[in-house]
This record gives sequence, structure tokens and C-alpha cells, in this order.
Amino acid sequence: MSIRHGLLALLEHGPRYGSQLRTEFESRTGATWPLNVGQVYTTLNRLERDGMVAQDGEDEAGHTLYAITGAGRAELRAWFERPVDRTSPARDELAIKLAMAVGAPAVDIRDVIQSQRRHTVKAMQDYTRLKAQALEPAPADRDEIAWLLVLEQLIFQTEAEARWLDHCEARLIRLSAAAEQHPEPAPPHAPAPAPAHGHRRRPG
Repeated sequence: MSIRHGLLALLEHGPRYGSQLRTEFESRTGATWPLNVGQVYTTLNRLERDGMVAQDGEDEAGHTLYAITGAGRAELRAWFERPVDRTSPARDELAIKLAMAVGAPAVDIRDVIQSQRRHTVKAMQDYTRLKAQALEPAPADRDEIAWLLVLEQLIFQTEAEARWLDHCEARLIRLSAAAEQHPEPAPPHAPAPAPAHGHRRRPG
């Protein structure tokens, strides 16, 4: 998630202060990815260092305002035009968990899959319910439309995850059946050691 570019997009609408940016970011995304004020101000400091935002006085309450610069607008335009890179995907905890569960002692990977499927289906149902609420009445402003887009992405994502879990379980069943039909040969037994011969006593 690019907090940096999200803040630039909000600042393009006019100068904002830190907690205002946090509130607007969470409103636009439905608080799906909550921010704390520390993250916001750390990001603003870096943007200011890079010449993409500049302090723009204070509001009536004494909050320091930040405004986007020309360099910030150029960076924002480039971000909107640039596809999100999928060649280096972020680490996915579920994929890593299943990869590690394969062959792990004392772990039944089917139990892991079933437990995750229940959680994924519940999440999908929750997102679908939130979408129905967002559509009644029809979205009227930008924040409501933005939240609807985020919700639909989460629904598609959980649907895909549920299908992938079904695929993983089916593959494991096929592999298990193949292993039963063609069991690996047992390793050959090592030859028994030759009996040791006792030493004869020499005649005295």
C-alpha cells in the first residue's frame, strides 16, 4: 500500500494537516487500511525532504498545513499512469503457511485449509453485507464510491482465495490417491552382521 501516493492524491485537492489527511484517507478507503498520525507525519516529512510537499502556513487552530508541489504532482501523475508491479508480489502469509504445512510433522494440511476456508467465506459474507449497505441508498459522493470500489476488490479477492483453497484441497486428494496406488518401495534391509568368532585358548 502506498501511503506516500495516497497522501499526495489527497493534497492535490488543497492544503491539509496531518490528522485531517489521516481522516480523509480512512474515509476514502473505508478504514480498510487504518493509519496512525505518526505514519502520516513521518510520510509527510519524507515527502517534504524529497521536494514533493511543502509547508503552507497554519490554519486557524494552529495546525501546520502541507501543500503538494509541482514535483509532487508529477510523481502522482506517474503513479496513476504506472501499472502496479505484480512481478515481485508481496509475501502472502497464507501461501507461505500452506507451503510450510506440506510435509510438516504433526500437521494435517487439510485441517489448515478447512479452517482458513471457514474464515475466508465469513469474510466474504461480511464484505458482501457491507456492499449491500453501501448501495442503499446509491453512493452519492467520491468517498462513498471509493469505499464501494475497495469493498468490491475485497469481495473478488476473498472469492479467488476460496477457489484457490478448493484447488489446493483437490490437488492434495489427487496426490494422496496417487501415492496409495504407487507406494514408494521400502528401503532394502541391511545385511545381518556376521557372527563374531570367539578366540581359542592356546594350550598351556
